[in-house]
Amino acid sequence: MAQDKTVADLVVERLVAWDVERVYGYAGDGNNPLLGALQRADVGPRFMRARHEESAAFMAVADAKYSGGVGVVNSTQGPGAVHLLNGLYDAKLDSVPVVALVAQQHTSVLGSGYQQEIDLSSVFADVAGPFMQTVFAPEQLPMVIDRAFRTALTHRTPVVVVLPHDVQNAPAPDLAGDDGQEHGVVVTAPEWTHGVTTPRDDDVARAVEVLNAGERVAILAGRGMAGAQQELMDLAERLDAGVTMSLLGKLYVDESHALVGGTMGHLGTTASARILQNCDTLLIVGSNDPWTEYYPEPGQARAVQIDLDPAHLANRYPVEVGLVGDAAPALRALTDRVATRDRSAWRGRVETWVGQWHEISRERAEVPARGLNPEFVARRLCRYVPHDARVAVDVGSSVYHYVRQMGLPTSVPAHLSSTLASMGCGIPYAIAAKATAPANPVVVLAGDGAVQMLGINELITVSEAWPGWEDPTMVVVVLCNGDLAEVSWEQREAESQPRFAPSQDVPAFDMAGYARLLGLHGVRVENPEQLESALEDAFSADRPTVIEAVTDPDVPLLPPFPHGREMLDSMRTGLRAEGDSGAHGLDLLETYARIEEERFT
Repeated sequence: MAQDKTVADLVVERLVAWDVERVYGYAGDGNNPLLGALQRADVGPRFMRARHEESAAFMAVADAKYSGGVGVVNSTQGPGAVHLLNGLYDAKLDSVPVVALVAQQHTSVLGSGYQQEIDLSSVFADVAGPFMQTVFAPEQLPMVIDRAFRTALTHRTPVVVVLPHDVQNAPAPDLAGDDGQEHGVVVTAPEWTHGVTTPRDDDVARAVEVLNAGERVAILAGRGMAGAQQELMDLAERLDAGVTMSLLGKLYVDESHALVGGTMGHLGTTASARILQNCDTLLIVGSNDPWTEYYPEPGQARAVQIDLDPAHLANRYPVEVGLVGDAAPALRALTDRVATRDRSAWRGRVETWVGQWHEISRERAEVPARGLNPEFVARRLCRYVPHDARVAVDVGSSVYHYVRQMGLPTSVPAHLSSTLASMGCGIPYAIAAKATAPANPVVVLAGDGAVQMLGINELITVSEAWPGWEDPTMVVVVLCNGDLAEVSWEQREAESQPRFAPSQDVPAFDMAGYARLLGLHGVRVENPEQLESALEDAFSADRPTVIEAVTDPDVPLLPPFPHGREMLDSMRTGLRAEGDSGAHGLDLLETYARIEEERFT
């Protein structure tokens, strides 16, 4: 017997109307009605099951990042809802639209301290500030879903819709009835669009005056310049400007260009540091990067900023002129009006610094290490990444190696938890990358600590999903050094303290063997000579591959000079306090420092 249409069925219909193709999540009694509706729907989103709600939330964020759409995640109430928070904060801090459909206990028990009853409005108040709404009546549902999607897309933010169990099972209202207008009912439609915002002409004129007056122009490009790659480089060429990127902007800029100095910040490049420290004019394009100590010193540079959100203007640096608008039209307006430079002395310095950085990067990867130098692994991996691949990077020391050794083409989207910097995101991100483009290869770079957090669980998801992929290629490179290396180096650098083994040791885990246990391909690489064949096999394998790369934890995470030079003494102090166990790391630190000093004389 056919089941009468419920509010849960109406949720599925509304998701279809918003072109949602996938819902990530994990089952529980609270969201059973919605899962049942997904099961019986003739047309509806595919349910993508994770092993944990935190992973599901990361997958939804990554889905939005790779697809350019809205990520959708679903959970039960109570603990399932709480588990979503990390992923939702990842979406908030990286400005990604995500809709979370979260179950709640029956409305009749709310306020009674019932099992798994928590105050979800308080839990999600900060992370979903622009829109967090509980559906208390069936007639309310369409409006709430529509507003959730419109808000997520408009503000580039996560939003939360809370669905009590009894409301999900309630009969769906007759939205096509002939009752006409009714008090207390809001008529709505699943529609959203946006226009193109252009800056005011007088602001453009003031910005042109500042840029023309500068002799040493630097550009800091963030995620907001996506879709304006050509416009950015056209302006850089016209101004002879050195180009640096935030971590979120790295994937949108061609790092093979002679004016591109790479990513800025603690994990960035020496060329980017030189460009920003020596410029007299700064143009910030779509970036809200928090590494303020790596910007020019306040007062050193006159600054212009382009951002679609006026609230971001002068948020990180004392900006003289703000341009509110989309990056592409704003950059075109500036390019049309700024004066052309003819191979300025500044351009020569920038190109020299960029060339020196490329040499530093190469030399660092070639420094001998115990086992594998992780920079060598990342550099060699980059050679094998196809132009149609998608890359996921986990958080930790792997981000440093990605930034400094993987100059990927702009055709390859590479994503990670950037501003929140949450470990464990890499393999969940990769699963979403495959879900959004099953015919494209996917590559993951992660550390053993991050993979042990969530990745080993989500490799089970990979083993379940891969037979349905058009292309089975997923290469997971795990840098296994037995250490939470980034934190170990932070202890030495920031605290002048030795590594604290009880907190930093990562237990030995047979990554390659575990992969084989799951029916995947797994290989352990212990020396540089084995890496090439392992990568060749992985990219031609008939199933996903885990490469367990045994790397040296003592390869230093040295900040770009001159900032790094200022940290050397504290790092040396921490390493010397480790006694004999710190001697190898101290030798490598001195080698890296010598490479920096010799190249930037």
